Amino acid sequence: MTGLVLVVMFLVLMLIGVPIAFVIGIVALTGIMSVPNIPEVTMPMKMLNGIDSFVLLAVPLFILAANLMNHGKVSQKLIDLSLTMVGHIRGGLAQANILVSMMFAGVSGAAQADTAGVGKILIPNMKKRGYDTETAVAVTAASSTIGVIIPPSIPMIIFAGLTNVSVGALFLAGIIPGILVGISMMVFVYFLAKKRGFEKAERAKFATFVKLFGESLPALFTPVIIIGGIITGLFTATEAAAIASLYTFIIGVFVYKTIKFTDLPKILVDTLALSSLSIFALAAASALGELLSYFRVSTMAQEFFMNNVGSEWLFILIVILFFLFIGTFMDAIPAMILFVPIILPTSLTFGIDPVHLGLIIVITLAIGLITPPYGLCLLLAAKIGNLSIERSVVAVVPYLLIILAVLLVVAYIPAISLWIPSMMGQ
Repeated sequence: MTGLVLVVMFLVLMLIGVPIAFVIGIVALTGIMSVPNIPEVTMPMKMLNGIDSFVLLAVPLFILAANLMNHGKVSQKLIDLSLTMVGHIRGGLAQANILVSMMFAGVSGAAQADTAGVGKILIPNMKKRGYDTETAVAVTAASSTIGVIIPPSIPMIIFAGLTNVSVGALFLAGIIPGILVGISMMVFVYFLAKKRGFEKAERAKFATFVKLFGESLPALFTPVIIIGGIITGLFTATEAAAIASLYTFIIGVFVYKTIKFTDLPKILVDTLALSSLSIFALAAASALGELLSYFRVSTMAQEFFMNNVGSEWLFILIVILFFLFIGTFMDAIPAMILFVPIILPTSLTFGIDPVHLGLIIVITLAIGLITPPYGLCLLLAAKIGNLSIERSVVAVVPYLLIILAVLLVVAYIPAISLWIPSMMGQ
């Protein structure tokens, strides 16, 4: 009976618009107080234990790196470089939007930072160049989801911390799927541009490309430092995030000279404000996880799957559908904290590689970034473009289907994601 009351409370709080982090915390506290065998002190203890992790330090550090990149106007340099590469293709500005998201993904690991940094520049420019607002918003929001697929990726770090899977292996597994998503979107935009008569620029001179590539090289070198350092064992994911923050600060202040020391307080406050939401949600989810353990949810889920799901492919489909639903109203971090420990034992029983499972979950939850009511990237892009949520949702549907198609291919052909990690000995 207690479990049913907590589920109803969870749904009611969600429906009335309480932020998900507080919903999780309220439900956890109510549940722990109502169970006589769990002392109330368990709540703060589990919250503190949940964030007492060296790996989790990477979350605010990667967010800091992304904020430094945005404040340092690196987005503009990557956009200029992308335009020299694909601007001459029909719909060149939209193509550059997707390409720069792929580049930015290798730097920040946060999709929201991509939406904000790229969207503020490209959405107004696309509208000026004759693109309808729906296309400008949809392309920006959808392509920014690549930020959590191509390494580095904050959700991948969280999954690795939960399952003791190699962060390097997860990062490498996301490379091909992320590129597939980006290329698929660019192909779709090409045909859409031909149909609607979108612009295309003159092919940039090779000298211009070389100049812009040289200017962008310091920023493009960031993922090489991060991923190279992790897979070679030179430093951990958290140390990589710290080095990425320091590196982006150095190039912003001394190379590009677009960051002043007086900008640092605002950058740090923005970083703390954004990362604190994720960390609090993670802490609250850890407390709720204790409650789920008390009610043996993980054991019951494993028994259900083993008795009613007889095949690996069906289990994967259920996992995808479940996280698609969860992702519509919950951020990736609390979603993984709550539910990965529940499904992981069953996935291992079916013989699913944890790295493969992690990638499936990360891509699925990335879709949640463009599906309301949560849909953080879509909401942010719609706000920048001054477009209603209803029109934004309709416009983003084709791109959502593209990500979903790539997800299904990756889910049922594990070699696509596991080939690079196996080649690199991860």
